[in-house]
Amino acid sequence: MNSPATGDTIAAIATPPGRGGIAVVRISGPLTTEIAHALLGHVPAPRTAVRARFDDGTGSAIDDGLALLFKAPRSYTGEDVLELQGHGGVVVSRMVFERVCEIGARPAQAGEFTLRAFLNDRVDLAQAEAIADLIDGASAAAVRCARRSLSGEFSRTVQTHRDLLVELRSFIEASIDFPDEELDLLETSEMAARLSELRDGIEATLSECDRGAVLRNGVKLVIAGAPNVGKSTLLNRLSRTDAAIVTDIPGTTRDVVRERVVIAGIPFDVHDTAGFRETSDPIERIGVERAIDAIDDADLALVVVDDRDAGLDAAKALWDRAATTPARIAVRNKIDLSGHAPGLTVDDHKIRTAWVSALEGTGLAELEEVIVECVMGGPEACEDAFMARHRHVDALGRALAALDRAHARLTAESAGELVAEELRAAQDALGEITGAFATEDLLARIFSSFCIGK
Repeated sequence: MNSPATGDTIAAIATPPGRGGIAVVRISGPLTTEIAHALLGHVPAPRTAVRARFDDGTGSAIDDGLALLFKAPRSYTGEDVLELQGHGGVVVSRMVFERVCEIGARPAQAGEFTLRAFLNDRVDLAQAEAIADLIDGASAAAVRCARRSLSGEFSRTVQTHRDLLVELRSFIEASIDFPDEELDLLETSEMAARLSELRDGIEATLSECDRGAVLRNGVKLVIAGAPNVGKSTLLNRLSRTDAAIVTDIPGTTRDVVRERVVIAGIPFDVHDTAGFRETSDPIERIGVERAIDAIDDADLALVVVDDRDAGLDAAKALWDRAATTPARIAVRNKIDLSGHAPGLTVDDHKIRTAWVSALEGTGLAELEEVIVECVMGGPEACEDAFMARHRHVDALGRALAALDRAHARLTAESAGELVAEELRAAQDALGEITGAFATEDLLARIFSSFCIGK
């Protein structure tokens, strides 16, 4: 994304390309009212939808529809904004857009409308990102999470942490600047306690962001096991489709079969893998190697065994391999043949085991519950999450590290200048989240990922 000229008037077709009921052309900038007069023959009253003809400049109509004017600063961008709602044909909407550019606008860059909203203090950086996340939401839970961030709840939480940092910095810097005024709080335990309390608050926010990142990015779930233990049947059950071929012939699945699944509002990329065994078949051997690679890259592994086998010995190699994943569940399948009741157990080593029949669907609801618990702590955790990106998690992590260093310097050295410097680093890290401290490169990376017209 090139650095935009914010004094320009920009325009874009804000609706997706293709045929539809309507197409929206959006205009923002200082020439908006002039464009309205040239295109419509008049300037509509603010915030009132009016029917209008869109003129091509020669007295002929391109289209007719609705025009809606928003005057600065009460608009999405904080500038004068005009929205033209015409018929949803590809050609006609392009003709209206080209006419707007002919009058004086230029084509908007990706995300430039929202960038102007940020630069004009209509939204902060976290809210701007939440707009894109709301559009891209892959589940109802993700949409609700994005709405929380868009409403400013995440930003207010971050700002509360920053305000406390500023307060602590002021105490410490005052004790440095005025050592004779009995402000030496470094000699007391109060400052250390307040640092610990602030750290706990940021850590709780980080936990909420981790859950929000799961909702935004999804979870890579890998189904692994020996041939014919029911892995493909389990994939079909979880996805509610016949995504994988199921036969009694060992080695039917030779490559990784992927399916997008939503469980309790959480998106999962489920990977059904080739049966794990020694084989002389070169094609099947490649499938086994890909299964191992998938496990190594997984967020959650379901290690499936036939419940008629004794223990997990048949899948011990896979179970040990899955120990590197953030979470793993032993799935004892085919209880319709073994006679075992469906259920869940957690042993002394915190190994979760689920008894299911993928063929009949027995025990699948309980398995889905423990899957959600592994990645989110439970379905209710979705309601408290903030929609988060990697940069948010990284910034919160850097703030925590700076606070840890500050606490160590305070308790071990009582070095006020060094403590103040670590608190400044933590404050700057949190400022990156909302845009209080943002570089041009950071803004370019964020807004270039937006769609044109937003």
